[in-house]
Amino acid sequence: MSVLIKKAAEHWEFVSPLLRKPKSEDDYDLLAHALDELLEMTGDDESHPLMSLVDIIGDWIEEWDHKHHPMPKPGGVEILGYLMREHGLSQSDLPGVGPQSVVSEILSGKRQLNLRQVRWLAERFSVSVEVFI
Repeated sequence: MSVLIKKAAEHWEFVSPLLRKPKSEDDYDLLAHALDELLEMTGDDESHPLMSLVDIIGDWIEEWDHKHHPMPKPGGVEILGYLMREHGLSQSDLPGVGPQSVVSEILSGKRQLNLRQVRWLAERFSVSVEVFI
């Protein structure tokens, strides 16, 4: 038996909970807590010996999140509101959508974006029209 395997076997009961993919929310919570502790220990030191463990646990947590806690896809109106905030725009800064009152109705959900407005917004923000559909 190699020295590496012998050492791993001696300490397995202590490290094994950290070295398996989560199969339940409890497993997920254990790994998330462990990751927080590891990140406190490693800080910004990418060369820290525990960074490989951080990467492994982080990947497993991300995989679990995508499968069990998927993020809902934002709608076109939500994206429009976000883009307006990011670009510091007011409702009157979007003449291609219509007057301020029309933009207000769209943002409040009283009116939907039409195809002409979607095309104008896609060009204005340099994004695909699918972003607003």
